[in-house]
Amino acid sequence: MKTLASLLLISASLIGTTAYAQDAQTNSLTRAQVVAELQAAKAAGQLSVGELDYPIAISQTRSLSREQVVAELAAAKAAGQLSVGELDYPIASSHPSTVTRAEVVAELYAAKAAGQLSEPEA
Repeated sequence: MKTLASLLLISASLIGTTAYAQDAQTNSLTRAQVVAELQAAKAAGQLSVGELDYPIAISQTRSLSREQVVAELAAAKAAGQLSVGELDYPIASSHPSTVTRAEVVAELYAAKAAGQLSEPEA
């Protein structure tokens, strides 16, 4: 019985190793291509070498001046797209509601009658 269990365990481990080796062989890159990609990544600064250069600094694709950033901030505030503090939270929508108060109250009563809302516990 122990021999049978040992044989099954050994055969299962060999099958798993073979399947892993086949997956590794399906990669279509050659060693030269991998080395070229590594050198390109090092040249672009995308590869860290040790702890001193971690995390890798990401190069900025946009270079805005301070004045341009301040102008974008002022435009976002003027358009109501930016919350400043707790007093103006939540941000008012630029699309006002078309539903009247009476319609909202009617929907509330209908939802309560249908059992879709639960009453808060006192």
